[in-house]
Order: sequence, then C-alpha cells, then structure tokens
Amino acid sequence: MYDAVIVGAGILGLATAYHIKELRPNDRILVIDKLKGPGQGNTAKSAAMFRTFFSSRTNLLLAKTSIEFYEYVEKKLGYDLGMRWTGYLFLITEEEYKRNKPVLQTMKNMGLEYKIYDADYLAKTLNINVKVSQDEEAQMMGLVDIDYGLFIPRAGCIDVDSLVKFYEQELRKKNVEIKCGVEAKELIVEPKEPLELPGEPYPWQEASVTGVRTNIGDIKAKKVILATGAWTPLLLDKIGIDCHIKAKKRQIFSIKADKESLKKLLYTKGFNPENCMPFLILPKPKIWIKPALEEKAIWIGLADEFPREFKVEDDPQPEMNFYEYGLYPVIIKYLPQFKDARPYSSWAGLYAINTIDEQPIIFETHGVLVVSGASGSGIMKADAIGRIAAALYAGMEYAELSGGERIKTTTFSIEKRETEPERFVL
Repeated sequence: MYDAVIVGAGILGLATAYHIKELRPNDRILVIDKLKGPGQGNTAKSAAMFRTFFSSRTNLLLAKTSIEFYEYVEKKLGYDLGMRWTGYLFLITEEEYKRNKPVLQTMKNMGLEYKIYDADYLAKTLNINVKVSQDEEAQMMGLVDIDYGLFIPRAGCIDVDSLVKFYEQELRKKNVEIKCGVEAKELIVEPKEPLELPGEPYPWQEASVTGVRTNIGDIKAKKVILATGAWTPLLLDKIGIDCHIKAKKRQIFSIKADKESLKKLLYTKGFNPENCMPFLILPKPKIWIKPALEEKAIWIGLADEFPREFKVEDDPQPEMNFYEYGLYPVIIKYLPQFKDARPYSSWAGLYAINTIDEQPIIFETHGVLVVSGASGSGIMKADAIGRIAAALYAGMEYAELSGGERIKTTTFSIEKRETEPERFVL
C-alpha cells in the first residue's frame, strides 16, 4: 500500500511528487508512466518557452514563481537547466496595440517590463517585411501589416530534458519510486465497507478511488493523483468525473539555419544577452518562430484552433501539409529568409486544454486528485502547480509558492475556482 500513486511522469507529475516529499517526507510515493522514461511524452515535445508577462494575477503568480524556482535551481543548487533569456517579440498591428494599451499600462503598474519597437526598426534589424498588404497573394491570404513590436525581456526558454532530470534525480534521492512502462488502464473504485456483492459499489454504498489497474497488475494507494495531461478524461470519464480537459494536437517544425540569411536572422544582436533573435510571434495567424541555438536551427509552430479537432492520440504525428500549406506561405511573406526552407525534423504532441479558462485544473474528489489542464503552459507553470497539488494532497488550505507567496489550494478547483481572467490577449 502506497500513500500516493502518481499516474504520469511528465513535468506536472514530477513536480507534484517532488513537493509532496518536501511536505510529507515519510510518505511512500510511487510515480508510474506508460513510456520508457520520465518526461518522454508531451513534456518532451514542448517548445519550452516561458514568460512572466500576464495581466491575470493567477497566471502571473504561477509563471513568475515557477521561473524564479528554476533560477534558484540553476544559481543556488548548481543544476544547469539551459535557461536562455531570449525574450518574446509580439509583432502586432496598430489596432492590436490600441486595444491592448490600457491593459499594458495596468501591467506596467504591476511592475512588468516591456518595450515597443516601431516597424522601421523591426524591418532594419530583423529584415522583416512589415508591409505585406502590398503583396497580392498576402492580400488574398488576409495577412496584415506589422506596425509595432511588443518586446518582453523577462522571457525565454528552458531545456526540458535538464528540468526533467533535476526532478527525477531529486525524487530518487528522496526514495520516491519511479516505474516506467506501467500503463494505467482504469481507476479502481471500491466501497469503504465491502459486502462482497457482485458489481459493487452500489449507489447506497460510500465508495472512493483506491488504486490503479495497470498492465502489471493492481496498484493500491491511499490517494491516486492523475497527472496524465490530455489522457486524463479517458480515466475519469469511466467513473463519471468531469475534468473539463480536452486534447488538441500541436506541431513543431525545425529548420536548419544553414543559409546565410537564416544565420543572420538566428544570430540577430541587440535584443537579448544571448545575441540571438527573440521568440517571434507573427500577427496573423499567430505563428511562432523560436531560436534553437543548440541545434543552430529555428523552430516554427502554431497553436491552431478552429477547425483543429479535439482528439486523443497515443502517437501524434506532424503533418507536412500543415507546414507546406499552412505555415510556410505565411512565413515567407513576412520573413523572405525562409524561402525554400524545409524542415529537417518535426514532431507533434498534445495540449491538455482546460475548456473553462485555459488555466490549470487542480482538484480532489472521491479519493482522486487531478492536476492537469495546463493548456500549453505546463513547463512555464509546473513548479507552482506541483506545490499547489502537493499542499492539497497534504490537506492544507494554502500552498506556499517559491519566494513565500501563498495561494489557496482550491484556487484552480472546479467548484471553488477563483482564477482571474487573462486580459492580455494578442
């Protein structure tokens, strides 16, 4: 019998286990995952970007404190997490700037830093075509001109493998068991006072989740924690619990910066201490372009919404047509450096989309604790999410985040949810 079994050894499961052992060092914890090692699922397929720039108090608190903890791990504990402060650069229209100006002023009053670049500066430094409306094909595609660049300096990327290894190493030091190749088939539900009746529990019996049925047998625990991301509803639907999480595929395409024009773009100076291009977000559609310095490459992706279906896939694959006809025609209008560029590598993963407000879902009911629904920002917010889930597990009313800030453990629940809507939307 374990005190807790955590299903899912992705970043949320690992962070939750880490902080449970911080709060309850004597508890016997088991982490299981169906893949061959920790962090090999959607965690490994992340773009691994982060920013401390949100208008929502809850969004900001999760991201800010998590990133501060990662900095602590690098600077104080001596783990190299590969943090690079490249910054974010949103390429925006005049209309978008005017619409967000009041929100930006509020964020500035909150102490959040940003800088506005004009179109001429962007065209000169990054060789961006800011006047795409003059192009007939661009007009047909509905592309818009770039009027400003909104630069966020307190932002960048992290090496996901290094972050996973940090948590894994620390968990093994704390005697947390991690078993991979173990697939959760269903949750075990049992009555508290079994009567050996066929098919129990019945509605008149008090029951709870008591374990997990897996490919290697049943695993019993006082508490089952689901950190299963996009697969969470597959386990909860069977026992009638709604978690408001749906899966949506996301794809990344990597382009080698082997042409002189792409090298020049990749190593653009003046924006950050890395002397590279910032993380770019185009105005329409919101295609993102990331410098991948370790690979001497540039990653490209898009969180496409409509009409991308909600669908759970065990092994999602990238779609070359999506790059050829969805991303490439747009990119070359704004950045002609990508002319004839083709991916040398590509992959796909699943976002666990919280359909309520795209902020995490952390709640406990009937003996199962759910920690999921990060909606694509799991790496950015993982440490804070893990602390909240751990405090909820320990029966605490408040969780203490990195730096000492406190938050109610019910803040990201469903019934007592107290999240603040995000108003900074580009």
